[in-house]
Amino acid sequence: MTAWPKQTLATALNEVATAHPELEALVFSDYRYTYHQLKVAVDKSVIGLQQLNIRHGDHIAICMGNSPEWAILFYAAASIGAVTVPVNTRFKSEELLYCLKQADVKLLFIADRFLKIDFIAMLKEICPAINQRLPDPGIPLLENIVVIGNDVPAGALRFNEFNSYSSSKVSGSLHSNDTHPDDVLLMQFTSGTTSFPKGVMLSHDNMLRNAAYISNRFHLGIADRYYSARPFYHVSGSTLSLLASLTSKACLVSAPTFDPEDALNSMCKEQCTHTSGNDTMFLMMMNHPNFDQYSLQLKHGWAAAGPEVSQQVIQKMGIQGLCQAYGLSEASPNVCMSHYQDDIKYRINGWAHTLDDLEVRIVDTDSGLALPAGQSGEIQIRGWSVMKGYYRMPEQTAQAISADGWLRTGDLGVMDTDNRLKFLTRIKDVFRVGGENVAPAEVEEVLLKHPKVKQAQVIGVPDKRLLEVPAAYIILREGESAQTQEIIDWSKQKLANFRVPRYLKIIETFETIGMTGSSKIQKNKLRAQAIIDFNLADQ
Repeated sequence: MTAWPKQTLATALNEVATAHPELEALVFSDYRYTYHQLKVAVDKSVIGLQQLNIRHGDHIAICMGNSPEWAILFYAAASIGAVTVPVNTRFKSEELLYCLKQADVKLLFIADRFLKIDFIAMLKEICPAINQRLPDPGIPLLENIVVIGNDVPAGALRFNEFNSYSSSKVSGSLHSNDTHPDDVLLMQFTSGTTSFPKGVMLSHDNMLRNAAYISNRFHLGIADRYYSARPFYHVSGSTLSLLASLTSKACLVSAPTFDPEDALNSMCKEQCTHTSGNDTMFLMMMNHPNFDQYSLQLKHGWAAAGPEVSQQVIQKMGIQGLCQAYGLSEASPNVCMSHYQDDIKYRINGWAHTLDDLEVRIVDTDSGLALPAGQSGEIQIRGWSVMKGYYRMPEQTAQAISADGWLRTGDLGVMDTDNRLKFLTRIKDVFRVGGENVAPAEVEEVLLKHPKVKQAQVIGVPDKRLLEVPAAYIILREGESAQTQEIIDWSKQKLANFRVPRYLKIIETFETIGMTGSSKIQKNKLRAQAIIDFNLADQ
């Protein structure tokens, strides 16, 4: 595609709203916005932000499910050069406190309740001044809290009050003339699957360019209808859903949170042509008992899933143009994506071309030397997609980005001679059984081929003789029953001995063990649970 021009988010939105005012931009159930209506709503919220003393470079946090308000506030903050700090709605009180303090948040927008979580109770615990008047000594930079909902403490503002500011008169332009494409647009806190969250600083150009390039790869274009309930507080929702739709002039159909039947119903009702998700999300939809009741018109999309699940998505959901993607928050987020016209054998097996004008190399994890095609090592990235750094964490930033600009991803991958990249696993997820390295994805992919298995997750657990051995958690398909030894015996026929799960447990859901908001299993929590379940504390 033609190189994406460096621009700010406000410029990109204004260009689409001016050229295509009547095209639908956002659909949330009964709420619909054309690009013109979206721009009007954004401009009104800009006035509200200015009335609350938000200026270029200030940090505003948003803690709520996907909604028109989330998108509008994000665009409004960008319009005046403020930085959005998305808050994971699964955070507990201490995690919320850490996020607000670490990110130097000046203004917080928060739902009173979401997914049965009482956020006001959490705020009262960590910010007692909300009962009277801000700021609180524990979070001195937080000047205002705006609550969406009915439970509004005395020290906070109702969202309706914020909206009333839109009629106020302001001096000068609504938009900041000081905002540049390389300014920070969003501070993404890492999901915390392996470590404590860090604030990844992503620029306007990081996110818009990434969105434009990936939307071209999975053939998202003007007037297409793209269903994605990926959470906006994650880059899969902000960059790869909201901004992918904007840069391609498509309509984003979304929902407050992902529910498999709601997703199927929305895609059917809205005649969606595109969708995206990971293996967990696709399996939940395809294995839903009412799946066959919905007539889908999907043609294209992208997935973070293995070959077995990808093949099912193509066959059962009709997404013939399904693409594979690999990325991480620090790369804003995608590093590579297959092209919708690539040979299917490459697409379903995770081989994807690196994004335009981005340097990618594979290096030996011990020596740090670059490796030739066909050899696996750490994936490293250099170029326009790399974050500006971790906010207020210079040492961690220096560890992540080399002096000559290479981002160390901590992921294992391999490249072929045609510049295709394949993600293998996270380096921290790899475990050693005796002297053999085992990547969980290798075992999970085999387990998913068992006719009774719907989902599978594998981790390494302690062993006195071999240091670590594989342990697996699986969810069975609806209506199926099995004994754990039956699955283990079956896997012995498919896997090398050192890869066969020593321990296996059949469960109903991973939610009780721990998932990130982007529906990724938290391997660290899974391993901790396995040590309890399999009585391995003394190993």
